[in-house]
Parts: sequence; structure tokens; C-alpha cells
Amino acid sequence: MPIITFANTKGGAGKTTAVLLLATELMRRSYRVAVIDTDPQRWISRWFEGANPGPDLQVATYISVSSLQKTIEAYRTWADYIIVDLPGAQSPLLATALGLSDHVLIPIQGSSMDAQGGAQVIELLQYLDRKGNIRIPHAVVLSRVNSLVTTRALRAVKTLLAERSVRVLDTPIIERAAYRDMFEYRRTIYRLDPEKTSNLDKAIANAERYGDEVETLVPVMRKPVADNAVSLAGLSRPLSPTLAARG
Repeated sequence: MPIITFANTKGGAGKTTAVLLLATELMRRSYRVAVIDTDPQRWISRWFEGANPGPDLQVATYISVSSLQKTIEAYRTWADYIIVDLPGAQSPLLATALGLSDHVLIPIQGSSMDAQGGAQVIELLQYLDRKGNIRIPHAVVLSRVNSLVTTRALRAVKTLLAERSVRVLDTPIIERAAYRDMFEYRRTIYRLDPEKTSNLDKAIANAERYGDEVETLVPVMRKPVADNAVSLAGLSRPLSPTLAARG
């Protein structure tokens, strides 16, 4: 049951889109996925409350530093994957979440500001390795990439990451209308209307390649569980679609 954390201390990096695409793609592949939404904007939680995606995807919301580990523990026996969506800002949650993670994905756009936000995460991971001998695998996912143009800034970001020996996923997340429409209409990408969403087929193909790469990078060892229900005991905030809607 791997824990994947998405982190970039700069907002607007495409982090939440990357989380939602991965979570729904893994769910489509019959994995049970729990998303821990720590972002104060609650974009994933808002999407979830309206989307009703099915029992194989659960979202925990209103998570604090003190409740993060307890929330993760509540999902351990149920979920195949746990995905943590961190705030797009400096947050005390960052170090705690990284320390609990099996893999960290760092979404970065092709801009110097975005690269700086991602660099802060990378530097903290390197600090944990150097000072605490805590090695947490991590990789950058290039996000909101223009499908037609490879900009000078994007090339510079790739060069900078290569110089620091930071792994970059082969599959970038292309800027597509479908990824905005997922939040607008509160649907998975597979439930969008191709008559209303342009290039939906290309967006789906991109999401599938992204899911393929992450699934290979962070494999899960499935284990049968006696009870698929998530225990809510001791948790102060909702973990189910019905209760989440009340939050």
C-alpha cells in the first residue's frame, strides 16, 4: 500500500490536477484509492462531493498536521494507494507528509518560479537523506505543458533537473480543456461529453500514459482484505461521500 505525496510550495503548478488524474486513473484500473486533501482550497474534496465516483475512491478532508498520520493509518487496510495532496504554499504539513511517504511526485510547470517551488521540496528531501539517512524516492512530473510548443523555460527546467540528478517522468501532463472540465462538471475524465470537451480523446490518452508510468514506478502489492469499509473511529472529519457532503 504505497503512499504518494504531491508537493510543490508554489500554487498554480498543476498539482491538484495531477492528483485527480492519477487517483481517477488508478480507480479505473480497479485499485482502491484514498486521497488525503490537505489543501485549504479543497479542490479535490469539492470535486468529490459532486462527482460521486464510486466506492473505490475515498477523500479525507480538513486534515491538519496532528491528524495526518492518523488519517493515513485509518486507510492502510483498505486502500491500494494513498495519495496526499499538499497545499501549494509553505506548510508545516510538508515535512510530516514527506516523512510518511513511499514516493513523492513534484509537479512543475516550465517556469522559473515553479521550479523554485519544486526545488524547495527537493532540497528538503535531500536534507532528510543527508542528515537523517531517510531516503524517499521522488520524481518530477512536468505539468500544464503546451501541446505544441516546447518553451525555452521548459528546456531550462529540464536541464536544471538533469544537473541535480532528479528523475523526470517521461509523460508530461499536457494542458487540456478536459482537465479543467473535470473540475467544472465534477466528473471523471471518462464521463465528460466529447461533444462539449475538445480533444477529449487526446486528454484520455495522456492520462492513461501518465497512469501507466506511475503504476510502474510505484507498484502495489495487492492483499485481500476482510472488510472493505474504512473505519471512521477516532477521526474528526468525514471520510465518506455522504459525510463529506455535510462538511
